[in-house]
Amino acid sequence: MDKVMLRCFVSRSLLTNPVAGQTRKMSGGSLAGSQSSLAGKVAIVTASTDGIGLAAAQALGQRGAHVVVSSRRQSNVDKAVALLQSEKIQVTGTTCNVGKSEDRERLVNMTVEHCGGIDILVSNAAVNPFFGNIMDSTAALWDKILDVNVKAAFLMTQLVVPHMEKRGGGSVVFVSSVAGYQPMQALGPYSVSKTALLGLTRALAPELAQSHIRVNCVAPGIIKTRFSQALWHDEDVLDEFKKQLSIKRVGEPEEIGGVIAFLCSKDASYITGETITVTGGMSCRL
Repeated sequence: MDKVMLRCFVSRSLLTNPVAGQTRKMSGGSLAGSQSSLAGKVAIVTASTDGIGLAAAQALGQRGAHVVVSSRRQSNVDKAVALLQSEKIQVTGTTCNVGKSEDRERLVNMTVEHCGGIDILVSNAAVNPFFGNIMDSTAALWDKILDVNVKAAFLMTQLVVPHMEKRGGGSVVFVSSVAGYQPMQALGPYSVSKTALLGLTRALAPELAQSHIRVNCVAPGIIKTRFSQALWHDEDVLDEFKKQLSIKRVGEPEEIGGVIAFLCSKDASYITGETITVTGGMSCRL
């Protein structure tokens, strides 16, 4: 990826935050120390063998939930399951491409059969096959991004809601992005899909509240994952991003996982229809 192009789009697409504070890095262990308990709960986390998805599965599992992890590749599933089992987390794993209806249905049916029901859905799966000027994007590309990033998130919710209702309620968390608030020039279609999740959260929350199902969203900033590597791996590009931050560092996946676990817990029992931005202080409001 061209360094000059990256620096250009970072500078042009983000609003400068003049606050220049520093803070110490929060450890993953402090997030796991929450007093919230999810014992007896069953949680599906999509795209959960790496990055934010895996961190969410860890945070939920550390609080007592039985987590169901998934990925498109069996080797990734096996690796994640082994890791979580080594951490004494109750876990089941399976392959799933959320863009395929048969995979979504198999994931939900398998969870119910193996775990007895569903209490939590964390919709984390996303794709970004395009980098460039938005006017150069194609219809096929828009179809792929919206199918996976938005439509599949809704359809997964539609599948799990009846099972949550049988258990008296539940919690749905969508993983959006800071790009949903402040679109990044070279990531136009992806940014739009993440904005759509903010709207989906607000649209679903009042309707599902009558079934005691809460719907919330997390919008991470620049987090140190393989998915966002192009934005933080190069020091010059990272320095441009740091100008927009109050906390002068890239976030860690565990810092998103902890927020997701909070939203799924009783501590957040009066929160629905909301998006929590976890951005290190980046200015990011529509």
